Parts: sequence; structure tokens; C-alpha cells
Amino acid sequence: MAILFLNKWLKHPQLSRQLKLIKSGLKGKGNEPFNGAALTIEEKTIIDNIRKKTAVLNKNNITRTKAYLDFYIQHPTMHWPLLAHMVSRNAGWNMTDLKGDLLSRLLTIDEQEMFFSFMERANWLIFQDAYPQLLLYEESVKRGEPLFYLLPYMDISIFMEVIWSLLWETDHSDLLTIALIINEQNYIENRVVRNAIYQKEVIHTIEFKLQDMFSFNYILFPYTNHSIVHFSGQVVHLFDELKERILLGKKLYRLLFQNESTLRSIVKWAVNHEHTGSRKDYWPHIFNNVQEGYPNQPYHARLSKGKLKSGAKKIYSPSLVYAWENQIQPAAETGDWYRDAKIITDLIYRKENVDDKIKEKYCDSLEKLELAVVAKNIIF
Repeated sequence: MAILFLNKWLKHPQLSRQLKLIKSGLKGKGNEPFNGAALTIEEKTIIDNIRKKTAVLNKNNITRTKAYLDFYIQHPTMHWPLLAHMVSRNAGWNMTDLKGDLLSRLLTIDEQEMFFSFMERANWLIFQDAYPQLLLYEESVKRGEPLFYLLPYMDISIFMEVIWSLLWETDHSDLLTIALIINEQNYIENRVVRNAIYQKEVIHTIEFKLQDMFSFNYILFPYTNHSIVHFSGQVVHLFDELKERILLGKKLYRLLFQNESTLRSIVKWAVNHEHTGSRKDYWPHIFNNVQEGYPNQPYHARLSKGKLKSGAKKIYSPSLVYAWENQIQPAAETGDWYRDAKIITDLIYRKENVDDKIKEKYCDSLEKLELAVVAKNIIF
């Protein structure tokens, strides 16, 4: 069914040439080991410099998130780095939530550490795979010639070599962004999501399922309008399903770029608000990176419709550097996820507006989370 749909789609005059070129470029690849030719000293230097810069910036969620935004500011026609920046901000907020006022009361220390390990590994892996691609694009632009044949030497999928080689000089930001979404989600599929330890300790835990059931896991794109904080965003459901993660990435991309005015406001907010990992970054009237109460005291509900109740203390949301130490990650597992050209059916991207009415839902979910904490106080 997917192939029939693709064949019909390929007949579209505006899409057929690019998709046919991609399909042709991928044909016959994906099942043989990479055996590249010997590199010149200059080529080895390029790869070495890219690896060194990536390693320096891959220290933690804060450095990664800033690197994505810096790259987007330098190359605004490249859409994916901005999307990666905003999603990575949310990853940082989720990491610090584990040490904040709410989730720290629902999860054990071991559970907190395992959840953090899960998120940090995915965040680290995506950066060490994607950022070298961005740097190689930058180097190609400087030299005026494509260098993407070097991607497999950095253990980057042949899928992305084909995509970059065909699209780097064309105005196809949409297709390139969707390809990067597909690549990164497939890249972490077996390395993180299907990892046996994470499956047992994170994906299949009651807490993880409860977060999905009650829609606690939001990806938020904050921005201000007349000094009032607003949000675009989506709820994360079925994180363990590859197709759902790719679909979510497409929705988030569409959401970020579907309205020029909102896009400018989101970028302005991101530039003017340094990412610290604390939710104080976007809601300082509710969250504080300093503990205002005593952590061992019973928790009492403090929120009502997105505001603190009268006399209530702010919710503790620590900065990431105080919540978690930097982690030394083992080298990424080797191997190319790409297998056959059927994957290009995932490149289908419909420019339909995505509903971004999320602020009320997010506020409601925070109150439900508070009630879960209060209930645990009563039971235990």
C-alpha cells in the first residue's frame, strides 16, 4: 500500500524529480558494508576538526542546545537546527523536572537516574550524529563544493549522504528537514528506544506510561506577545513507536514554521532567553531555580489555571548544571540503520496547519501532576 501511494505521489510534477533522484541514489545501498577509499591528509583534517568541535559542544544538554541555535542564526535557511534547538530545550526541562518539586516526589532516586540516562543518551547520540552533518555542510559552503562523500567516514548513514548530495544547493529546506527527522529517529531506535535496559527500566515502567496517559509530556515552543508568554507545541504520545516519533517531528516542524510572525517571536524569545534547563526560563512567575520551601515538607497544590495560588511558593525547577553532573558517554554503537529505499515514503510532508492550542492543556496537566503528588503524600 505504501509503495502504491509513493508511486502516485512521485507523479506530482513538483515532487517527482527530487524523489526519483533520491530513490535512484539509494538504490542498491544499505546492505553492504562501507569500504571507502583512502582519504587525503586534507580530508582527514576536515573530519578530525569536525569531530573535535562536536565533542567539545556535546558536553551536556546546555552546550548542545546553544550550538543548534548558534548554527541556525548563522544559516537561517537551514530549518532543522532551529527545530533541534527547541526540542533540545524541552529535553533539558524534562531532565531537570526529575530533580524538581514534582517528579522528584513521585520517582525514586534510581528511577530519576535511569530516566535521566535515557534522555541524556538520546540527546547525546542525536547531536554527535547530526552536528557533524551541519559542520560538513558549512565546510562545503565555504569551499563551494560538496563534501558529503565524507559522511560515511564519520559513521553517518548512507541515507543522509544521498540526501545532502542531492539537496545541499537547492531550495528544499522542507525535504532536508524531514530527512534529518527520519534519520535521527531511526538512529536512536535501536541504540536507545529498543535498548533492553531502557525498555525494562524506562519504557515499560508504570511512571513512563502514566506520563503518556495523562499527557504530562509536552514539547513547548515559548514566545511572548505584548509581554505575555504563549506556547506553540504538541503532546508526546507513544514515544516508543518510531512512526509516531517521525510524525511528531513533522508536526513540530510544521508548527514552528507555519506562521512567519510566530516564528519570528519564537526565535526572538530563544535568542533573548539563555537555556538553563530550568522552567523558570519561560515561566518565572511560577517556577524558580531556587528552592523556596523545604524539600521534605508535604507538598500542597499551588496552581490554578496557570497561576500560583495566593501565598503559594514557586515550584522548584533547578538549572541543569545543578541538577545533573556531566556524563561521560560510551562511543555510539556502530552500524547504519538504513536498509532499503522504501523509507522515502516517510519523506511525504503535507503542509497542513497544526493545532497549537496547548497552553490550557499544559496548565491542566500540571495541576493533575500536582494532584498525583498530593495523593502520594496522603497514601504514604
